[in-house]
Amino acid sequence: MSKVSYYTAEGLKKLRDELNNLKDIERPKASQAIAEARDKGDLSENAEYDAAKEAQGLLEMRISKLEETLSGARLIDESQLDTSKVLIHSTVKIKNQINGAAMTYKLVAQSEADLKTGKISVDSPIGKGLLGKSVGEVAEIQVPNGIVKFDVVEITRD
Repeated sequence: MSKVSYYTAEGLKKLRDELNNLKDIERPKASQAIAEARDKGDLSENAEYDAAKEAQGLLEMRISKLEETLSGARLIDESQLDTSKVLIHSTVKIKNQINGAAMTYKLVAQSEADLKTGKISVDSPIGKGLLGKSVGEVAEIQVPNGIVKFDVVEITRD
């Protein structure tokens, strides 16, 4: 049974586009590479054939993983989400109690996480620590150095 994950329309479209690309473009390329390597002679000593077969196996594994992810994917209607608490797809401004550094993160599904754009997974330590918190509450997050405390400053929806 696959794990249920929640996605934005953009995130779900990205997953579907990647799956369609792998099936419609990359799979035929892999088959063609195997056919070309097979035509080059003895398969027992053909490293090109072995490499093409391995690449095909990795491709099929990626396709299978994407299909499993999509089977458990659910689209979130962000207009129905409570804005008083931190939930998936919340944009949260937090302030470190020790050094006063302010950070803003959007909590997303693991496959949509991208720290460069400020998107962190709800499965990450910070994501887990922030879930369910309200403005003014303190999130205590376990990190390798101990526990870091963050003040929840603001919660918004995009």
